[in-house]
Amino acid sequence: MMVLVTYDVATANAAGKRRLSRVAKTCLNYGQRVQNSVFECLVTPDQWTNLRHELISEIDATEDSLRFYFLGSNYKHRVEHVGSNPTTDLDDPLII
Repeated sequence: MMVLVTYDVATANAAGKRRLSRVAKTCLNYGQRVQNSVFECLVTPDQWTNLRHELISEIDATEDSLRFYFLGSNYKHRVEHVGSNPTTDLDDPLII
């Protein structure tokens, strides 16, 4: 399933900047950055459970926020991109 993860982390102090970095790294482990604080994550139900748990454990819920948008399995017909920074099709083979 495709999950769109968005976040807003308060960075007024060093602790907030560390949280922001850890949240971004966690998202990168599961998907691709499509905008500064927005990630597309193509995950299985087990991966989704882990991703959600990891992100919630990284933030300070009194200062930060997470939003999850579930696009499901038929996400290709629900996403339209216009402009720069094309993304990788996560279903296509990845050749390194």
